[in-house]
Amino acid sequence: MAYLIGITGGSGSGKTSLIRDLHERFGKSDLCIVSQDDYYRPREEQILDPKGIRNFDLPGSIDHQAFLKDIKRLLKGETITRQEYTFNNEKAKPGVVTFEPAPVIILEGLFVFYLEDICDLLNLKIFVHAKENLKVIRRIKRDQIERNYPLEDVLYRYEQHVLPTFEQYILPFREDADIVINNNHSYNAALEMLSGFIRWQLREN
Repeated sequence: MAYLIGITGGSGSGKTSLIRDLHERFGKSDLCIVSQDDYYRPREEQILDPKGIRNFDLPGSIDHQAFLKDIKRLLKGETITRQEYTFNNEKAKPGVVTFEPAPVIILEGLFVFYLEDICDLLNLKIFVHAKENLKVIRRIKRDQIERNYPLEDVLYRYEQHVLPTFEQYILPFREDADIVINNNHSYNAALEMLSGFIRWQLREN
């Protein structure tokens, strides 16, 4: 059975960067990384806030059942393919993402601890944390460049959607994490530690 690692944390905490650096250190035959971002429901299914703006930062914005189903298929040794989610960026053309079974599987996303039937599958739980002002700055940079969102929209979503979701659905589960990575300046030491642990798991398998 594959070793399942869950990585969560608030938006802008550095989860995606940590995952990217881990991905560069291991081959597909050793490590599979699955992001909840590829399981967002279609735009028309997202809940509207009081101003009529779609809230993509609620647990219900994710197709939970499809995510769970694919995880279980991966654990059975099956290969998964899905259309990439482009976050409503009209300039981006969606590709196809492929998840191949591996001895170590990382699940990354805002709600991997909150969703109980996902969390129950995890062998190791990692929470990436950062100061709120740093997360805001990172979110602005990401959403303007990668997702083509105007600054006013980014700030509104952070205050009305991102922060309330973090406080209600993410932060309370920090106490349940096996490892908390404080990414205010650098996560390099944690990256080295986690890389070493994964190599040890690979040798054990």
